[in-house]
Amino acid sequence: MLLAEVLSALRPRPGGRYADLTLGGAGHAEAILRASGPDGWLFGCDCDRDAVEAARARLGGFAGRCELRHGNFAHATDWVARASCDGALMDLGISSIQLDDPARGLSFQSEGPLDARLDREQTLTAADLVNGADEADLARMLWELGGEPGARRVARAIAADRRHAPFRTTRQLAELVARVLPRGGRASHPATRTFLALRRAVNDEAGVLERGLRAVWQLLKPGGRLALITFHSAEDRQVKEFGRALALAYSVAGPVDVPELRIPRPPQLRWVNRKAIRPGAAELAANPRARSAQLRVMERL
Repeated sequence: MLLAEVLSALRPRPGGRYADLTLGGAGHAEAILRASGPDGWLFGCDCDRDAVEAARARLGGFAGRCELRHGNFAHATDWVARASCDGALMDLGISSIQLDDPARGLSFQSEGPLDARLDREQTLTAADLVNGADEADLARMLWELGGEPGARRVARAIAADRRHAPFRTTRQLAELVARVLPRGGRASHPATRTFLALRRAVNDEAGVLERGLRAVWQLLKPGGRLALITFHSAEDRQVKEFGRALALAYSVAGPVDVPELRIPRPPQLRWVNRKAIRPGAAELAANPRARSAQLRVMERL
């Protein structure tokens, strides 16, 4: 996704060192390794062990030029030396392979377990939240993490139905949401926001992104670039807030920016593109799932 744009942003070159912190299908990783040949190096990781194994098979021809690990980008500094990378990529979307596998429980398009884990070695699942969370907590989660305007109605209906039988499948939950929130001419399915909220909660996506941005930023050399692909407004807002803070010529001592208490310092970041880069018409025609993708690029000063 946005492959040409990512390569243009990261400018891979021979001898350069790069990190793909969300390997997914390894399409970006393969392109970076090709563009940085013959001796560019790539570090890659993914929280989905299946994705790492698939990437290892795909990148077998680049043996000796990459290191791939199962793990979360929030812990990248445990594996990659600080200030060692010329570029890094974080693609925050979930792969089509994950979405299209009913056993992952990430989509309501087909019947599957109510799971939603990106790292299947963790224990918390969507079923645990739907069946065990307090009604008020469920409503708050659906609103804050999914932006669902009908969060209270959905939470109330879940709490009522689970008294009779627990929720176990994606279709079971999707049908309840569709019953509570009639489609009314909307293009998207009524359960879209509910499933987004569950996925973000199960995988602590907001917390992982906050920690991950700080960790990945430490990997970059001065002049190194970070390319980030986001897919919904909440994570895009996190990325922009992170960038804005580092682009300032001062730091703030507390949670509120009081001009008299600002601490002067040189800016640490330059925005390479002021506006988000979006997929072109050709990519959207070939891959409609790319319609929500936005690419933002930062450079370390």
